[in-house]
Amino acid sequence: MRASLLGLSLLATPALAQTPAISVDTLKSVTQTLSSDAYEGRKPTTPAEDKTTAYIVAQFKAAGLKPGVDGGWFQKVPLVEITATNVSPLTITGGSAPLALAFRSDVVLKSYRVVPHIAITDSDVVFVGYGINAPERGWNDYAGLDVKGKTVVILVNDPDWQSAARTGLFEGKAMTYYGRWTYKYEEAARQGAAAAIIVHDTEPAAYGWGVVQSSNTGPQLELDEAGDHMTESAAVGWMQLDKAKALFASAGKDFAALSETAKHKGFRAVPLGVKASVSFDNTIRRQASKNVIGILPGKTAPSEYVLYSAHWDHLGHCDPVKGDGICNGALDNASGVAGLVALAQAQVKAGPARRSIVFLSVTAEEAGLLGSRYYAEHPVYPLSETVGGVNMDVLNVKGRTHDFEITGAGKSELEDLMKTLVEAEGRVVKPEPNPERGSYFRSDHFSFAKLGVPMFDGGAGEDLLVGGEAAGHAATLDYIANRYHKPQDEYDPKWDWSGAVEDLTLYYRLGRELADGDQWPNWYKTAEFRAIRDKSRAAAH
Repeated sequence: MRASLLGLSLLATPALAQTPAISVDTLKSVTQTLSSDAYEGRKPTTPAEDKTTAYIVAQFKAAGLKPGVDGGWFQKVPLVEITATNVSPLTITGGSAPLALAFRSDVVLKSYRVVPHIAITDSDVVFVGYGINAPERGWNDYAGLDVKGKTVVILVNDPDWQSAARTGLFEGKAMTYYGRWTYKYEEAARQGAAAAIIVHDTEPAAYGWGVVQSSNTGPQLELDEAGDHMTESAAVGWMQLDKAKALFASAGKDFAALSETAKHKGFRAVPLGVKASVSFDNTIRRQASKNVIGILPGKTAPSEYVLYSAHWDHLGHCDPVKGDGICNGALDNASGVAGLVALAQAQVKAGPARRSIVFLSVTAEEAGLLGSRYYAEHPVYPLSETVGGVNMDVLNVKGRTHDFEITGAGKSELEDLMKTLVEAEGRVVKPEPNPERGSYFRSDHFSFAKLGVPMFDGGAGEDLLVGGEAAGHAATLDYIANRYHKPQDEYDPKWDWSGAVEDLTLYYRLGRELADGDQWPNWYKTAEFRAIRDKSRAAAH
Protein backbone atom coordinates (compact mmCIF):
# COMPACT_ATOMS: atom_id res chain seq x y z
CA MET A 1 0.00 0.00 0.00
CA ARG A 2 1.47 3.34 -0.99
CA ALA A 3 1.65 6.20 1.51
CA SER A 4 -1.09 8.11 -0.28
CA LEU A 5 -3.52 5.32 0.53
CA LEU A 6 -2.89 5.99 4.21
CA GLY A 7 -4.09 9.54 3.86
CA LEU A 8 -0.61 11.07 3.93
CA SER A 9 0.97 13.69 1.73
CA LEU A 10 4.48 13.48 3.06
CA LEU A 11 6.19 15.78 0.62
CA ALA A 12 4.01 18.72 1.64
CA THR A 13 4.37 18.34 5.39
CA PRO A 14 6.40 20.55 7.77
CA ALA A 15 8.40 17.50 8.86
CA LEU A 16 10.25 17.55 5.56
CA ALA A 17 10.59 21.30 5.24
CA GLN A 18 11.52 22.07 8.86
CA THR A 19 13.57 19.16 10.16
CA PRO A 20 15.85 20.32 12.98
CA ALA A 21 19.48 19.46 12.43
CA ILE A 22 20.71 16.22 13.96
CA SER A 23 23.64 17.07 16.23
CA VAL A 24 26.86 15.37 15.16
CA ASP A 25 28.48 16.60 18.38
CA THR A 26 25.84 14.69 20.35
CA LEU A 27 26.39 11.54 18.30
CA LYS A 28 30.13 11.72 18.90
CA SER A 29 30.08 12.62 22.58
CA VAL A 30 27.41 10.14 23.67
CA THR A 31 28.96 7.29 21.70
CA GLN A 32 32.45 8.05 22.93
CA THR A 33 31.36 8.38 26.55
CA LEU A 34 29.22 5.24 26.75
CA SER A 35 31.82 3.13 24.98
CA SER A 36 34.75 4.29 27.08
CA ASP A 37 36.46 1.82 29.40
CA ALA A 38 34.97 3.73 32.33
CA TYR A 39 31.60 2.19 31.46
CA GLU A 40 33.09 -1.34 31.40
CA GLY A 41 31.07 -2.55 28.42
CA ARG A 42 27.68 -1.68 30.00
CA LYS A 43 26.79 -5.14 31.27
CA PRO A 44 23.36 -5.13 32.97
CA THR A 45 23.22 -5.78 36.74
CA THR A 46 26.88 -4.80 37.16
CA PRO A 47 28.06 -1.54 38.76
CA ALA A 48 28.37 -0.16 35.23
CA GLU A 49 24.58 -0.23 34.84
CA ASP A 50 23.89 2.57 37.32
CA LYS A 51 26.55 4.75 35.70
CA THR A 52 25.15 4.05 32.23
CA THR A 53 21.50 4.63 33.02
CA ALA A 54 22.28 7.77 35.06
CA TYR A 55 24.15 9.18 32.07
CA ILE A 56 21.21 8.45 29.74
CA VAL A 57 18.80 10.13 32.16
CA ALA A 58 21.04 13.20 32.26
CA GLN A 59 21.04 13.31 28.47
CA PHE A 60 17.25 12.92 28.29
CA LYS A 61 16.79 15.70 30.86
CA ALA A 62 19.17 18.00 29.02
CA ALA A 63 17.29 17.31 25.78
CA GLY A 64 14.05 18.45 27.43
CA LEU A 65 12.19 15.16 27.84
CA LYS A 66 9.91 14.43 30.78
CA PRO A 67 10.26 11.36 33.02
CA GLY A 68 8.37 8.50 31.35
CA VAL A 69 7.43 6.19 34.25
CA ASP A 70 5.06 7.64 36.88
CA GLY A 71 7.25 10.67 37.43
CA GLY A 72 10.47 8.67 37.22
CA TRP A 73 12.83 7.57 34.48
CA PHE A 74 13.14 3.84 35.12
CA GLN A 75 11.09 0.74 34.50
CA LYS A 76 12.46 -2.06 36.63
CA VAL A 77 13.17 -5.25 34.71
CA PRO A 78 13.47 -8.31 36.99
CA LEU A 79 16.38 -10.47 35.85
CA VAL A 80 18.07 -13.59 37.06
CA GLU A 81 21.77 -13.99 36.33
CA ILE A 82 23.04 -17.55 35.92
CA THR A 83 26.73 -18.33 35.61
CA ALA A 84 27.82 -21.84 34.66
CA THR A 85 30.90 -22.99 36.55
CA ASN A 86 32.83 -26.25 36.87
CA VAL A 87 31.64 -27.28 33.42
CA SER A 88 32.73 -30.82 32.65
CA PRO A 89 33.66 -31.86 29.13
CA LEU A 90 30.70 -32.99 27.06
CA THR A 91 31.42 -36.70 26.71
CA ILE A 92 30.05 -38.87 23.92
CA THR A 93 30.11 -42.63 24.50
CA GLY A 94 28.83 -45.72 22.70
CA GLY A 95 30.42 -44.94 19.35
CA SER A 96 33.54 -46.19 17.67
CA ALA A 97 35.64 -43.75 19.64
CA PRO A 98 34.76 -41.86 22.83
CA LEU A 99 34.77 -38.07 22.56
CA ALA A 100 35.37 -35.39 25.18
CA LEU A 101 34.41 -31.90 23.98
CA ALA A 102 36.11 -29.17 25.97
CA PHE A 103 34.05 -26.25 27.27
CA ARG A 104 34.56 -23.02 25.36
CA SER A 105 36.96 -24.32 22.70
CA ASP A 106 34.77 -27.18 21.42
CA VAL A 107 31.36 -26.54 22.93
CA VAL A 108 29.54 -23.87 24.93
CA LEU A 109 26.75 -24.86 27.29
CA LYS A 110 24.46 -23.03 29.65
CA SER A 111 21.08 -23.44 31.31
CA TYR A 112 18.07 -21.18 31.66
CA ARG A 113 16.86 -23.27 34.59
CA VAL A 114 17.31 -21.48 37.90
CA VAL A 115 18.83 -24.43 39.77
CA PRO A 116 22.25 -24.82 41.43
CA HIS A 117 23.36 -27.90 39.48
CA ILE A 118 22.79 -29.43 36.06
CA ALA A 119 23.62 -33.07 35.31
CA ILE A 120 22.83 -34.93 32.11
CA THR A 121 23.91 -38.55 32.16
CA ASP A 122 23.88 -41.05 29.28
CA SER A 123 21.33 -39.07 27.29
CA ASP A 124 20.53 -40.57 23.90
CA VAL A 125 21.72 -38.28 21.09
CA VAL A 126 19.36 -37.60 18.18
CA PHE A 127 19.98 -35.58 15.03
CA VAL A 128 16.81 -33.54 14.38
CA GLY A 129 17.95 -31.68 11.27
CA TYR A 130 16.95 -28.02 11.53
CA GLY A 131 14.79 -28.68 14.61
CA ILE A 132 11.68 -27.14 13.04
CA ASN A 133 8.03 -27.88 13.74
CA ALA A 134 6.03 -25.73 11.31
CA PRO A 135 2.61 -27.31 10.67
CA GLU A 136 1.52 -24.41 8.45
CA ARG A 137 4.40 -25.34 6.13
CA GLY A 138 3.89 -29.06 6.37
CA TRP A 139 7.23 -29.54 8.12
CA ASN A 140 8.01 -31.34 11.37
CA ASP A 141 11.53 -32.50 12.19
CA TYR A 142 10.18 -34.06 15.38
CA ALA A 143 7.44 -36.11 13.69
CA GLY A 144 6.95 -39.51 15.32
CA LEU A 145 9.75 -38.83 17.75
CA ASP A 146 9.91 -38.76 21.53
CA VAL A 147 12.95 -36.77 22.65
CA LYS A 148 12.06 -36.49 26.32
CA GLY A 149 15.31 -36.75 28.25
CA LYS A 150 17.37 -36.91 25.07
CA THR A 151 20.02 -34.62 23.58
CA VAL A 152 19.12 -33.15 20.21
CA VAL A 153 21.72 -31.93 17.72
CA ILE A 154 20.40 -29.17 15.45
CA LEU A 155 21.58 -27.37 12.30
CA VAL A 156 21.60 -23.58 12.31
CA ASN A 157 19.40 -21.44 9.99
CA ASP A 158 16.63 -22.77 7.68
CA PRO A 159 16.65 -25.75 5.29
CA ASP A 160 16.83 -23.51 2.21
CA TRP A 161 19.34 -20.95 3.49
CA GLN A 162 21.68 -21.62 0.56
CA SER A 163 19.09 -20.61 -2.01
CA ALA A 164 19.97 -17.53 -4.04
CA ALA A 165 16.31 -16.53 -4.24
CA ARG A 166 14.08 -15.26 -1.44
CA THR A 167 11.23 -17.60 -2.21
CA GLY A 168 10.57 -21.13 -1.08
CA LEU A 169 9.10 -23.06 1.80
CA PHE A 170 11.28 -21.16 4.29
CA GLU A 171 11.65 -18.00 2.17
CA GLY A 172 14.92 -19.12 0.62
CA LYS A 173 17.89 -16.95 1.41
CA ALA A 174 15.86 -14.84 3.87
CA MET A 175 15.96 -16.39 7.32
CA THR A 176 12.63 -17.04 9.02
CA TYR A 177 12.20 -17.20 12.77
CA TYR A 178 12.52 -20.97 12.46
CA GLY A 179 16.17 -20.41 11.61
CA ARG A 180 17.01 -18.50 14.77
CA TRP A 181 18.77 -20.19 17.67
CA THR A 182 16.14 -18.84 20.04
CA TYR A 183 13.40 -20.71 18.19
CA LYS A 184 15.42 -23.92 18.08
CA TYR A 185 15.89 -23.87 21.85
CA GLU A 186 12.21 -23.04 22.36
CA GLU A 187 11.03 -25.93 20.19
CA ALA A 188 13.47 -28.40 21.74
CA ALA A 189 12.10 -27.44 25.16
CA ARG A 190 8.52 -27.88 23.95
CA GLN A 191 9.48 -31.35 22.75
CA GLY A 192 10.99 -32.21 26.15
CA ALA A 193 14.65 -32.47 25.14
CA ALA A 194 17.10 -32.60 28.03
CA ALA A 195 19.74 -30.80 25.98
CA ALA A 196 19.71 -28.87 22.70
CA ILE A 197 23.01 -28.29 20.90
CA ILE A 198 23.29 -26.30 17.67
CA VAL A 199 26.08 -27.05 15.22
CA HIS A 200 28.02 -23.86 14.57
CA ASP A 201 28.79 -23.09 10.94
CA THR A 202 29.98 -19.55 10.28
CA GLU A 203 28.17 -18.89 7.00
CA PRO A 204 24.61 -19.88 7.98
CA ALA A 205 25.10 -18.57 11.53
CA ALA A 206 26.38 -15.24 10.14
CA TYR A 207 29.01 -14.93 12.88
CA GLY A 208 32.13 -16.77 13.98
CA TRP A 209 32.83 -19.00 16.95
CA GLY A 210 34.22 -16.04 18.87
CA VAL A 211 30.76 -14.49 18.96
CA VAL A 212 29.29 -17.75 20.23
CA GLN A 213 31.91 -17.87 22.98
CA SER A 214 31.47 -14.28 24.13
CA SER A 215 27.68 -14.43 24.07
CA ASN A 216 27.16 -17.81 25.75
CA THR A 217 29.77 -17.96 28.49
CA GLY A 218 30.09 -16.04 31.72
CA PRO A 219 27.04 -14.55 33.47
CA GLN A 220 23.86 -15.15 31.45
CA LEU A 221 20.66 -13.19 31.97
CA GLU A 222 17.00 -14.15 31.75
CA LEU A 223 13.77 -12.59 32.93
CA ASP A 224 13.07 -13.59 36.52
CA GLU A 225 9.70 -15.27 36.16
CA ALA A 226 7.50 -17.64 38.14
CA GLY A 227 8.47 -21.27 37.63
CA ASP A 228 12.22 -20.60 37.38
CA HIS A 229 12.25 -21.67 33.70
CA MET A 230 11.98 -25.34 34.63
CA THR A 231 10.14 -26.02 31.36
CA GLU A 232 13.34 -25.21 29.45
CA SER A 233 15.86 -27.85 28.41
CA ALA A 234 18.38 -28.53 31.17
CA ALA A 235 21.26 -27.50 28.90
CA VAL A 236 21.48 -25.56 25.66
CA GLY A 237 24.48 -24.57 23.61
CA TRP A 238 26.60 -24.84 20.48
CA MET A 239 29.34 -27.15 19.23
CA GLN A 240 32.08 -26.54 16.70
CA LEU A 241 31.42 -27.91 13.21
CA ASP A 242 34.43 -30.21 13.21
CA LYS A 243 33.36 -31.68 16.54
CA ALA A 244 29.89 -32.39 15.16
CA LYS A 245 31.50 -34.20 12.23
CA ALA A 246 33.61 -36.23 14.67
CA LEU A 247 30.52 -37.09 16.71
CA PHE A 248 28.67 -38.33 13.63
CA ALA A 249 31.72 -40.30 12.46
CA SER A 250 31.96 -42.00 15.85
CA ALA A 251 28.29 -42.91 15.47
CA GLY A 252 28.98 -44.37 12.04
CA LYS A 253 27.06 -41.61 10.26
CA ASP A 254 27.95 -39.20 7.48
CA PHE A 255 27.38 -35.66 8.71
CA ALA A 256 27.40 -34.11 5.24
CA ALA A 257 24.95 -36.64 3.84
CA LEU A 258 22.50 -36.30 6.74
CA SER A 259 22.75 -32.52 6.60
CA GLU A 260 21.79 -32.64 2.94
CA THR A 261 18.86 -34.95 3.68
CA ALA A 262 17.68 -32.54 6.41
CA LYS A 263 17.15 -29.82 3.78
CA HIS A 264 14.30 -31.71 2.14
CA LYS A 265 10.67 -32.15 3.08
CA GLY A 266 9.99 -35.53 4.61
CA PHE A 267 13.22 -35.69 6.59
CA ARG A 268 12.93 -37.82 9.70
CA ALA A 269 15.16 -37.44 12.74
CA VAL A 270 18.03 -39.90 13.11
CA PRO A 271 18.99 -41.49 16.46
CA LEU A 272 22.78 -41.58 16.49
CA GLY A 273 23.15 -44.52 18.85
CA VAL A 274 25.52 -42.66 21.17
CA LYS A 275 25.02 -41.09 24.57
CA ALA A 276 25.92 -37.66 25.94
CA SER A 277 26.87 -36.65 29.46
CA VAL A 278 27.74 -33.29 30.96
CA SER A 279 27.46 -31.50 34.28
CA PHE A 280 27.99 -28.01 35.65
CA ASP A 281 27.12 -25.80 38.57
CA ASN A 282 25.08 -22.61 38.36
CA THR A 283 25.80 -19.51 40.39
CA ILE A 284 22.49 -17.68 40.69
CA ARG A 285 21.91 -13.99 41.34
CA ARG A 286 18.56 -12.23 41.17
CA GLN A 287 18.65 -8.52 40.48
CA ALA A 288 16.51 -5.98 38.69
CA SER A 289 17.87 -4.05 35.74
CA LYS A 290 16.34 -0.92 34.23
CA ASN A 291 14.80 0.37 31.05
CA VAL A 292 15.20 4.15 30.73
CA ILE A 293 12.11 5.98 29.47
CA GLY A 294 11.56 9.62 28.59
CA ILE A 295 8.56 11.22 26.94
CA LEU A 296 7.64 14.31 24.95
CA PRO A 297 3.92 14.61 25.81
CA GLY A 298 1.53 15.18 22.95
CA LYS A 299 -0.63 18.28 22.57
CA THR A 300 -4.05 16.97 21.56
CA ALA A 301 -3.75 13.16 21.60
CA PRO A 302 -1.33 12.57 24.48
CA SER A 303 -2.70 9.04 25.09
CA GLU A 304 -1.52 7.86 21.69
CA TYR A 305 2.18 7.07 21.40
CA VAL A 306 5.01 6.93 18.90
CA LEU A 307 8.08 5.04 20.05
CA TYR A 308 11.82 5.31 19.46
CA SER A 309 13.98 2.54 20.94
CA ALA A 310 17.65 1.62 21.29
CA HIS A 311 19.32 -0.78 23.71
CA TRP A 312 21.96 0.61 26.09
CA ASP A 313 23.60 -2.66 27.16
CA HIS A 314 26.55 -4.59 25.81
CA LEU A 315 28.67 -7.56 26.94
CA GLY A 316 30.84 -6.04 29.66
CA HIS A 317 34.09 -7.85 30.34
CA CYS A 318 34.78 -10.53 27.72
CA ASP A 319 37.50 -12.69 26.24
CA PRO A 320 40.64 -10.51 25.93
CA VAL A 321 42.08 -9.69 22.52
CA LYS A 322 45.66 -8.41 22.67
CA GLY A 323 45.23 -7.67 26.36
CA ASP A 324 41.92 -5.80 25.99
CA GLY A 325 39.12 -7.57 27.86
CA ILE A 326 36.32 -4.98 27.68
CA CYS A 327 33.66 -5.33 24.98
CA ASN A 328 32.93 -1.60 24.73
CA GLY A 329 30.09 -1.84 22.21
CA ALA A 330 30.71 1.51 20.55
CA LEU A 331 28.62 0.82 17.47
CA ASP A 332 26.59 -1.89 19.21
CA ASN A 333 24.88 0.02 20.63
CA ALA A 334 26.32 3.19 22.17
CA SER A 335 25.77 4.69 18.73
CA GLY A 336 22.07 3.80 18.82
CA VAL A 337 21.67 5.46 22.22
CA ALA A 338 23.44 8.51 20.82
CA GLY A 339 20.92 8.51 18.00
CA LEU A 340 18.10 8.27 20.53
CA VAL A 341 19.42 11.33 22.40
CA ALA A 342 19.96 13.28 19.17
CA LEU A 343 16.40 12.50 18.07
CA ALA A 344 15.08 13.60 21.46
CA GLN A 345 16.88 16.92 21.03
CA ALA A 346 15.44 17.38 17.54
CA GLN A 347 11.88 16.46 18.52
CA VAL A 348 11.93 18.76 21.57
CA LYS A 349 13.30 21.58 19.46
CA ALA A 350 10.41 21.10 17.01
CA GLY A 351 7.94 21.27 19.90
CA PRO A 352 5.25 18.85 21.07
CA ALA A 353 3.48 16.89 18.35
CA ARG A 354 -0.17 15.89 18.31
CA ARG A 355 0.67 12.53 19.88
CA SER A 356 3.20 11.71 22.59
CA ILE A 357 6.67 10.56 21.56
CA VAL A 358 8.34 7.99 23.83
CA PHE A 359 12.10 7.43 23.98
CA LEU A 360 12.96 3.98 25.29
CA SER A 361 16.49 2.80 26.01
CA VAL A 362 16.21 -0.85 26.95
CA THR A 363 18.39 -3.25 28.88
CA ALA A 364 19.58 -6.78 28.15
CA GLU A 365 19.18 -6.84 24.38
CA GLU A 366 22.37 -8.84 24.15
CA ALA A 367 20.90 -11.44 26.49
CA GLY A 368 17.98 -12.12 24.15
CA LEU A 369 15.95 -8.88 23.83
CA LEU A 370 14.97 -9.12 27.50
CA GLY A 371 14.42 -5.43 28.24
CA SER A 372 12.22 -4.81 25.21
CA ARG A 373 10.42 -8.09 25.80
CA TYR A 374 9.65 -7.06 29.37
CA TYR A 375 8.38 -3.66 28.23
CA ALA A 376 6.23 -5.24 25.52
CA GLU A 377 4.76 -7.71 28.01
CA HIS A 378 4.42 -5.05 30.77
CA PRO A 379 3.97 -1.83 28.78
CA VAL A 380 4.13 1.53 30.51
CA TYR A 381 1.97 2.85 27.66
CA PRO A 382 -0.66 0.50 26.18
CA LEU A 383 0.49 -1.32 23.07
CA SER A 384 -3.00 -0.92 21.63
CA GLU A 385 -2.43 2.84 21.72
CA THR A 386 1.15 2.69 20.44
CA VAL A 387 1.03 3.72 16.79
CA GLY A 388 4.45 2.35 15.89
CA GLY A 389 7.98 3.63 15.79
CA VAL A 390 11.64 3.11 14.98
CA ASN A 391 14.31 0.91 16.53
CA MET A 392 18.00 1.78 16.21
CA ASP A 393 20.77 -0.76 16.57
CA VAL A 394 24.21 0.22 15.15
CA LEU A 395 24.36 3.51 13.23
CA ASN A 396 26.14 4.00 9.92
CA VAL A 397 29.60 5.52 10.34
CA LYS A 398 30.90 4.51 6.92
CA GLY A 399 29.57 7.60 5.15
CA ARG A 400 26.58 8.55 3.02
CA THR A 401 24.98 5.97 0.74
CA HIS A 402 22.94 5.93 -2.43
CA ASP A 403 20.70 3.23 -0.97
CA PHE A 404 18.61 2.42 2.08
CA GLU A 405 17.77 -1.08 3.31
CA ILE A 406 14.65 -2.19 5.17
CA THR A 407 15.27 -5.02 7.60
CA GLY A 408 12.77 -7.83 7.11
CA ALA A 409 11.05 -6.02 4.24
CA GLY A 410 7.52 -6.95 3.30
CA LYS A 411 5.86 -6.82 6.69
CA SER A 412 4.32 -3.44 7.56
CA GLU A 413 2.88 -0.27 6.06
CA LEU A 414 5.59 1.72 7.83
CA GLU A 415 7.78 0.60 4.96
CA ASP A 416 5.62 2.54 2.49
CA LEU A 417 5.93 5.69 4.55
CA MET A 418 9.69 5.29 4.78
CA LYS A 419 10.05 4.60 1.06
CA THR A 420 8.45 7.96 0.28
CA LEU A 421 10.83 9.72 2.65
CA VAL A 422 13.88 7.89 1.28
CA GLU A 423 12.97 8.74 -2.30
CA ALA A 424 12.50 12.39 -1.34
CA GLU A 425 16.18 12.36 -0.31
CA GLY A 426 17.15 11.08 -3.75
CA ARG A 427 18.08 7.67 -2.39
CA VAL A 428 16.71 4.29 -3.40
CA VAL A 429 15.30 1.45 -1.31
CA LYS A 430 17.04 -1.86 -1.93
CA PRO A 431 16.41 -5.36 -0.63
CA GLU A 432 18.35 -6.38 2.45
CA PRO A 433 21.55 -7.90 0.95
CA ASN A 434 22.03 -10.52 3.66
CA PRO A 435 18.56 -11.66 4.79
CA GLU A 436 20.10 -15.02 5.73
CA ARG A 437 21.52 -13.34 8.85
CA GLY A 438 18.03 -13.08 10.34
CA SER A 439 18.55 -9.49 11.42
CA TYR A 440 14.81 -8.94 11.76
CA PHE A 441 14.74 -11.31 14.73
CA ARG A 442 17.91 -10.03 16.39
CA SER A 443 16.98 -6.63 17.75
CA ASP A 444 14.39 -5.02 19.96
CA HIS A 445 11.78 -4.17 17.34
CA PHE A 446 10.99 -7.90 17.24
CA SER A 447 9.71 -7.86 20.85
CA PHE A 448 7.08 -5.32 19.81
CA ALA A 449 6.31 -6.99 16.48
CA LYS A 450 5.48 -10.27 18.22
CA LEU A 451 2.79 -8.42 20.17
CA GLY A 452 1.45 -6.53 17.17
CA VAL A 453 3.13 -3.11 17.23
CA PRO A 454 4.66 -2.10 13.87
CA MET A 455 8.24 -1.02 14.53
CA PHE A 456 10.52 0.07 11.70
CA ASP A 457 14.08 -1.20 11.50
CA GLY A 458 16.38 -0.29 8.64
CA GLY A 459 19.23 1.94 7.61
CA ALA A 460 21.94 2.78 5.15
CA GLY A 461 22.78 0.21 2.52
CA GLU A 462 26.24 -0.66 1.23
CA ASP A 463 26.39 1.54 -1.90
CA LEU A 464 28.64 4.28 -0.52
CA LEU A 465 28.88 7.63 -2.26
CA VAL A 466 32.62 7.21 -1.89
CA GLY A 467 33.76 3.72 -2.81
CA GLY A 468 30.49 2.20 -4.00
CA GLU A 469 29.12 -1.22 -3.12
CA ALA A 470 32.52 -2.90 -3.00
CA ALA A 471 33.77 -0.60 -0.24
CA GLY A 472 30.48 -0.74 1.64
CA HIS A 473 30.30 -4.53 1.58
CA ALA A 474 33.94 -4.83 2.60
CA ALA A 475 33.28 -2.55 5.58
CA THR A 476 30.29 -4.69 6.63
CA LEU A 477 32.30 -7.90 6.46
CA ASP A 478 35.20 -6.30 8.32
CA TYR A 479 32.90 -5.20 11.16
CA ILE A 480 31.33 -8.65 11.50
CA ALA A 481 34.67 -10.46 11.41
CA ASN A 482 36.79 -8.11 13.49
CA ARG A 483 34.61 -5.96 15.74
CA TYR A 484 31.12 -7.38 16.29
CA HIS A 485 30.85 -8.56 19.92
CA LYS A 486 34.59 -8.16 20.38
CA PRO A 487 36.76 -5.67 22.32
CA GLN A 488 37.64 -4.00 19.01
CA ASP A 489 34.18 -2.42 18.78
CA GLU A 490 35.63 0.85 20.07
CA TYR A 491 35.01 4.51 19.31
CA ASP A 492 37.03 5.84 16.40
CA PRO A 493 37.39 9.61 16.00
CA LYS A 494 37.87 9.08 12.24
CA TRP A 495 34.33 7.78 11.73
CA ASP A 496 32.23 9.55 9.11
CA TRP A 497 28.89 10.45 10.75
CA SER A 498 27.28 11.92 7.62
CA GLY A 499 25.48 8.65 6.84
CA ALA A 500 24.15 8.38 10.38
CA VAL A 501 22.79 11.93 10.17
CA GLU A 502 21.11 11.05 6.89
CA ASP A 503 19.40 8.01 8.43
CA LEU A 504 18.47 9.77 11.67
CA THR A 505 16.84 12.52 9.64
CA LEU A 506 14.64 9.85 8.08
CA TYR A 507 13.83 8.41 11.52
CA TYR A 508 12.95 11.90 12.74
CA ARG A 509 10.63 12.52 9.81
CA LEU A 510 8.88 9.17 10.07
CA GLY A 511 8.34 9.63 13.81
CA ARG A 512 7.09 13.16 13.32
CA GLU A 513 4.64 12.14 10.61
CA LEU A 514 3.22 9.46 12.87
CA ALA A 515 3.12 11.78 15.87
CA ASP A 516 1.48 14.71 14.06
CA GLY A 517 -0.96 12.54 12.11
CA ASP A 518 -3.96 10.40 12.98
CA GLN A 519 -3.16 7.33 10.88
CA TRP A 520 -2.58 3.84 12.29
CA PRO A 521 -0.24 1.98 9.92
CA ASN A 522 -0.81 -1.75 10.15
CA TRP A 523 0.97 -4.91 9.14
CA TYR A 524 0.39 -6.19 5.64
CA LYS A 525 -2.39 -8.76 5.48
CA THR A 526 0.15 -11.53 4.86
CA ALA A 527 2.33 -10.61 7.84
CA GLU A 528 2.37 -12.99 10.79
CA PHE A 529 1.68 -10.14 13.23
CA ARG A 530 -1.44 -8.69 11.53
CA ALA A 531 -3.99 -10.73 13.48
CA ILE A 532 -2.44 -9.77 16.81
CA ARG A 533 -2.57 -6.07 15.93
CA ASP A 534 -6.15 -6.21 14.67
CA LYS A 535 -7.28 -7.95 17.84
CA SER A 536 -5.41 -5.47 20.05
CA ARG A 537 -6.86 -2.42 18.31
CA ALA A 538 -10.38 -3.86 18.23
CA ALA A 539 -10.29 -4.59 21.96
CA ALA A 540 -9.19 -1.03 22.70
CA HIS A 541 -12.03 0.59 20.78
